[in-house]
Amino acid sequence: MDPKQTAKAAKDKIEEAAGAVADKASAMTGPTVPGAPGPVPAPVEEPTAPKAPLPPKPDQGAPATGTATGAPTGAPPTARAQQSAYLTNSTGTRLRDTDHSLKAGERGPTLLQDHHLREKITHFDHERIPERVVHARGAGAHGVFEGYGSAESVTMAGLFAKGKETPVFVRFSTVLGSRGSADTVRDTRGFATKFYTDEGNWDLVANNIPVFFIQDGIKFPDVIHAGKPHPDREIPQAQSAHDTFWDFVSLHTEAQHHTMWNMSDRGIPRSYRMMEGFGVHTFRLVNAEGKTSLAKFHWKPKLGVHSLTWEEAQLINGIDPDFHRRDLYDAIESGAFPEWELGIQVFPDEPDQMFAGIDLLDPTKIVPEELAPVQPIGKLTLNANPTNFFAEVEQIAFHVGHLVPGIDVTDDPLLQTRLFSYVDTQLSRLGGPNYNQIPVNRPHVPTNDMFRDGFHQHAVHSGVAPYKPNSLDGGCPFAAGADLSDEQTRAFVEAAVKVAEASKVRDLPASFDDHYSQTRQFWLSMTPVEKEHIIRAYTFELGKCYEQAVKERQLQCLANIDPVLCQEVATGLGLPAPEPTVPLVDLDPSPALSQVKGPFPPDGRMVGIVVDPSGDLSGVDALRRTIHDAGMVALLIGPHGGMIEGMPVQRTFATGRSVEVDVLLVAGSPVPAPDALANRDDKAGAPAGPGLDPRVALMIQECHRHAKVIGAWGYGLDALTAAGISDDDAGVITGDSAAEVFGQVQEEMGFHRVWNRFATTV
Repeated sequence: MDPKQTAKAAKDKIEEAAGAVADKASAMTGPTVPGAPGPVPAPVEEPTAPKAPLPPKPDQGAPATGTATGAPTGAPPTARAQQSAYLTNSTGTRLRDTDHSLKAGERGPTLLQDHHLREKITHFDHERIPERVVHARGAGAHGVFEGYGSAESVTMAGLFAKGKETPVFVRFSTVLGSRGSADTVRDTRGFATKFYTDEGNWDLVANNIPVFFIQDGIKFPDVIHAGKPHPDREIPQAQSAHDTFWDFVSLHTEAQHHTMWNMSDRGIPRSYRMMEGFGVHTFRLVNAEGKTSLAKFHWKPKLGVHSLTWEEAQLINGIDPDFHRRDLYDAIESGAFPEWELGIQVFPDEPDQMFAGIDLLDPTKIVPEELAPVQPIGKLTLNANPTNFFAEVEQIAFHVGHLVPGIDVTDDPLLQTRLFSYVDTQLSRLGGPNYNQIPVNRPHVPTNDMFRDGFHQHAVHSGVAPYKPNSLDGGCPFAAGADLSDEQTRAFVEAAVKVAEASKVRDLPASFDDHYSQTRQFWLSMTPVEKEHIIRAYTFELGKCYEQAVKERQLQCLANIDPVLCQEVATGLGLPAPEPTVPLVDLDPSPALSQVKGPFPPDGRMVGIVVDPSGDLSGVDALRRTIHDAGMVALLIGPHGGMIEGMPVQRTFATGRSVEVDVLLVAGSPVPAPDALANRDDKAGAPAGPGLDPRVALMIQECHRHAKVIGAWGYGLDALTAAGISDDDAGVITGDSAAEVFGQVQEEMGFHRVWNRFATTV
């Protein structure tokens, strides 16, 4: 028989078997749970019959397969993936063995002539590139942006046209931590979006906090040096609870507004999917008639804004440091695609660039939504995970200067510095000036930039005249048209804004001097439970500082914000509360700043179901399917792994923890399992009533303490009693059946937490 036919027959047989295994697994488990590492289940034995590389998982996407100069190739996304069924070296030569180096005899020295060993080790030694100085810890995904057509009166940017779909890549990140740090630290988050528009790439480099620590970019190295680990010991990692940070912000009081946001629940988001994004700066928009407006960009999550409690964040950092990454990727794999609306606040482009007494060029100030409503202009949907984290998430390069016609910058002194800094950063991170030729950075339109050579040049340029003017290349490339209304030929043109006559100075306008009024406005806009969380955050962070002077100085800043806040934090620190040194200005509270709202959609929420194999399991399988059909993920939590009455157990009492679920349903009252030993599982030492596994009691108690909705029926009511939880407590739902309880649970869970479960004191 022809060897090729034999190989093909073997390949077909393997793929048929893999498909059968996948079908069988699907039939056994019912609703799928995200997290499978590959597109098909792995066999127990190592595969030995050669076959082509497996395709990507259904949830994975990849950068468009255009050339380095923007020409579409028509190739599938897998064209850049590995191609051979056989192991090869980097030049395509097949290899027989990659497990043993070439030696002079079995026990002899390794030979220098082993070219495969040298290539393999050399490439491994150079796999890592410098991590980002800030925003090193990140996660990303592919998606699409759809314009609503509502922005056309203020900007000519084509991506906002009604029904226009633009591919995007989004990267979320923390600011202070290294690549290996945890996700759920108290920190500012990045929300950077690359729009591959028909007019070139536009990067909206946003944060989850609308104000920044500094007003002038020249201070950026200072704030980052202060927030990073102390240089002598390289601790603490990925947090601001240390002396250098509070030393800086207590002296540099323009940082107090951002600090207040960071000490609020905004500093520890529940999920990237439940996080707002803000462009921070004021941008200038230009419409097709050349008229300009000023604007601020806002991302509004479909699921509402939601955060972790401080205890949850601390537990998660140890249990699952990848919590936010996993949440994002699992939601996309489950089909619960994250969505945000992009909105703009629009202001007249007046010579003073002020609005309602607020300086629009001051990045430490917001414009309350009650004064300038956020107008929706489009929707972002993330629908595909990366195929390769390094190639896409690590190598993507954002820049606030990546603009398209209709969007321009202003004279915000922080934005002006960023226009320089981003380009400079990529030169060292990505090995040279050709970083925009990396697949994830490539524009989806033709490019002719006249740039040549340099490290990692992927384009093969033709012609002899990379200069203007020229005649040897027929005059190409030519300047684009000046007619802004012609979408086919218009170019990016900087808005012709008149620059006021002035002297060169190292200074800021007097309007930048107010560091406390909006900080106080934020505090006054919080609900009582949110104020409690802010007090707790300041008390914890300042309690981690060593220097007494730093604590006292920051307390003075808090006194200038609010006397109640200052007194409560001072009490926790064991220090006297100082008097304000500036007049307290009462701006109108802004309800938009509070996170306590709802109801919101349940998409992608994790619902834990505690089961007892020896108890009554009627209705549990139907409940799992109901949860799946509602766009959520059901996690069955049992005393052991494997299957329980044909249902797969995703978490055991040993491996599960309350912080993994948004809602807890208790379907039984399981007795202590064989591994409920304190010397085997520390959680088994938790107090519990008689007859209940102590780890189940701990899970119920934590969910109750973290104000999560809890539902129970049947023997699950006994579990609540054994855990010391009253069924009269707010948000504790009981009933006669799973269906009855879950119906009420769905109504409650739309508000994220049971905010009224505990009394507040402020």
